[in-house]
Amino acid sequence: HTLFQRDKDYIVRNNEVVIIDEFTGRMMPGRRYSEGLHQALEAKEHVQVQPENQTLASITFQNYFRLYEKLGGMTGTANTEAAEFGDIYKLDVVEVPTNVPIARKDDDDEVYRTAHEKYAAIIEVIKDCSERGQPVLVGTTSIEKSELLAEMLKQAGLKQKDFSDPAAFSGHGHEKAFAVLNARYHEQEAYIVSQAGVPGAVTIATNMAGRGTDIQLGGNVDMRVAQELQHLPDGPERAEAEARIRAEVAEMKQKALAAGGLCVLGTERHESRRIDNQLRGRSGRQGDPGRSKFFLSLDDDLMRIFGSDRLDGMLQKLGLKEGEAIIHSWINKALEKAQQKVEARNYDMRKNVLKYDDVLNDQRKVVFEQRLDLMNDADIAETVEDMRHSVITDLVAKYIPENSYPEQWDVKGLDFAVRDVLTLDLPVEAWAQEEGIAGPEVTERIIRRADEWMAGKAGQYGPDLMRYIEKSILLQTLDHLWREHIGMLDHLRQVVGLRGYAQRDPLNEYKSEAFQLFSAMLGRLREIVTSQLMRVEIVTSPPPEEALPAMEAHHIDATTGEDEFSASAAAIGTRPRPDVAGDIAVAARDPNDPSTWGKVGRNENCPCG
Repeated sequence: HTLFQRDKDYIVRNNEVVIIDEFTGRMMPGRRYSEGLHQALEAKEHVQVQPENQTLASITFQNYFRLYEKLGGMTGTANTEAAEFGDIYKLDVVEVPTNVPIARKDDDDEVYRTAHEKYAAIIEVIKDCSERGQPVLVGTTSIEKSELLAEMLKQAGLKQKDFSDPAAFSGHGHEKAFAVLNARYHEQEAYIVSQAGVPGAVTIATNMAGRGTDIQLGGNVDMRVAQELQHLPDGPERAEAEARIRAEVAEMKQKALAAGGLCVLGTERHESRRIDNQLRGRSGRQGDPGRSKFFLSLDDDLMRIFGSDRLDGMLQKLGLKEGEAIIHSWINKALEKAQQKVEARNYDMRKNVLKYDDVLNDQRKVVFEQRLDLMNDADIAETVEDMRHSVITDLVAKYIPENSYPEQWDVKGLDFAVRDVLTLDLPVEAWAQEEGIAGPEVTERIIRRADEWMAGKAGQYGPDLMRYIEKSILLQTLDHLWREHIGMLDHLRQVVGLRGYAQRDPLNEYKSEAFQLFSAMLGRLREIVTSQLMRVEIVTSPPPEEALPAMEAHHIDATTGEDEFSASAAAIGTRPRPDVAGDIAVAARDPNDPSTWGKVGRNENCPCG
């Protein structure tokens, strides 16, 4: 109820809780919170609680990208993250000049005392732009805030457009209407974006309208042609209509350019400067004019870093009236400093996660390389044999330590372990009584018996079948133990930070514990595979015999057309059975109780006995 807010961190759609990406504003179907958090949200929203997901494999983006031999990319907002690209990927960031000089005007931010004053100022700017025929894109940080602003626009007299209705494309002039683009309306995203550049259009969007969205002034010709002429066949009439639409879009583009191009309004600053720059970049593309401006209030999350309570008191003392804003370039610089601090903190967190994942990454490489080798090998009998010998050597070393006296041997424990792991009934206690025997001799004898046992299985079932069984058991066991190991390291990662209270480095402690867990996992793999293969029994059952169909005979009477044999069978089927008399079974009749006799059939013995 506190940490996760509906319509901000997640939405409820089709009776499911769907996570919203913080940076893109898009839904992430299939992604679920772990540790029971997703189940708690499902219970909170009274939807069906789904079972916990199990992690089969995990990798960070950083280590995933490192798998490629060559790395490179292109983005319009990489300059603010140049240090991270250099540290993590060893990549330099080069700034390429734009194709056409930028004509967009980036105004200074306006800071208001309350969110209500901020939204009121935004609505006034929207009205002004709409009346002048300037398209407006309003960027919000969450679904909740986009719908709050949409409700305020409705109260101001604007109507929301629904682009699921084809009629929404019919009006393109100065109309008091707006569209909302968030995860709830993601099916309409292409249509909303295609009309966001029409003169006077108002679009309220989350971060979905940030990265990579191309808003064309005047509207998107191809989208309008596809939508308005979808039922018109090819021919002169369609060509004429298409030419009319293109001329209309060109005319509207000139109107939008004359009004100042696309106006981008931000309702608050994001934690990352990249997200803000992406929103600004929707305007002024390819040398078009444009304008961008951010509206802030002391209630915003980023402003709280400044201590908005003290700042609010100071502004009231200075006589800042309701509806008035503070506008100065110094505030922009101060906000950028605050964003840089937040970005640095987030980068440190990502770098810390990467240090821990590097430990798991080394183990991941070993496991998956070994798994690929096992899958590619046609015969893994030698690998399985080495595992079996290693298990036996470890067992004997555990109960008969090296350089120990016979009185110190745990012979009974070894005998029990051999029976439990190898399922072999061997005279271990008798061997231990022999003069001059030691651990290596016992190990050799157990290995010989175990190899004979497995050779007998291969001879009984055939070598090809045994090779298939060995590979199947080994791969299934490896996958199962690796899943458990990932979960174990995840739990360790969450609690190892407490070692810092004991003046120990949590990262070094994690490395040490992870190595011990990995060694233990490999030991369990050898033991489980050996134990299962020693126990495996192949039961082959003969194929079920198919029952012959009941024999039937038919003879059609030429005079009547009836099946004489069928009539005879029906008569036989209605003949009284010896164990059933009349309508009541013979065993159910009581000779002394006439009420149990029922209807007595013909040629039956008297029920009175």
